[in-house]
Amino acid sequence: MSDTLVRFEDVSFGYGHHLVVEKINLTVEPGCFMGIVGPSGSGKTTLLRLLVGAVRPVRGTVQLRSGLRVAYVPQVETVNWDFPVTVGEVLAMALLGKRRLPWRSAAEGRAIEAMLDRLGLAGLASRHIRALSGGQQQRVFLARALIGSPDLLLMDEPTSGVDVRTRHEILHLLDELNAEGTAMLLTTHDLNGIAAHLPQLVCMNRRIIGQGPPASVLTPAVLEATYGARMDVLSHAGMPVVVDIDLQRPRRVS
Repeated sequence: MSDTLVRFEDVSFGYGHHLVVEKINLTVEPGCFMGIVGPSGSGKTTLLRLLVGAVRPVRGTVQLRSGLRVAYVPQVETVNWDFPVTVGEVLAMALLGKRRLPWRSAAEGRAIEAMLDRLGLAGLASRHIRALSGGQQQRVFLARALIGSPDLLLMDEPTSGVDVRTRHEILHLLDELNAEGTAMLLTTHDLNGIAAHLPQLVCMNRRIIGQGPPASVLTPAVLEATYGARMDVLSHAGMPVVVDIDLQRPRRVS
């Protein structure tokens, strides 16, 4: 595989006779920052689950580079926020596999505080996760993933349920982390707020419909094949902007 982090080769997966993803061929290279977009039920989350080994392909192979360190940030909607745990304890759980003693060391405490400070969560180590804002909750699980120094960070809808300002802050933080060498693969429904700003995009609906830079992937033809609906793509400040077409509205003819 050379330096390639992950390679999907003709991967299909499904339940019974119903395929969720079909004939996926995809490589994840060191330092990549890739977004996966598509409608609900298109197989985006399944692709991440195949990568971490939570499910196995019914056909094809998923190959990971030897020794690859992968971290996963789930959708915040899937987390039980009533579980009795503090912010610091969430991060400490990620260090359990490396710990020789049953209690947290001073070095681990310093690492946790440094990571929380890096993600704008300084002073919140003793706060219950339920008491945090949506943006803070997302950052806690991002901090938990990063404290293990992963080579590849997987994120399932990392900006779901947050406001516009928090979304921009998270995207800026991810860009910084990627510049420092962490490869990233994320799913998103946000075509304009997130997807258009990423270096690489994959449009999928069970199969991969298009792949490449946003300008070459976010096109009316690819989007219609992906979402099953007509969309226009405008250009603003050199970036693509996706606009839904109201099929009930008469179109002006010049």
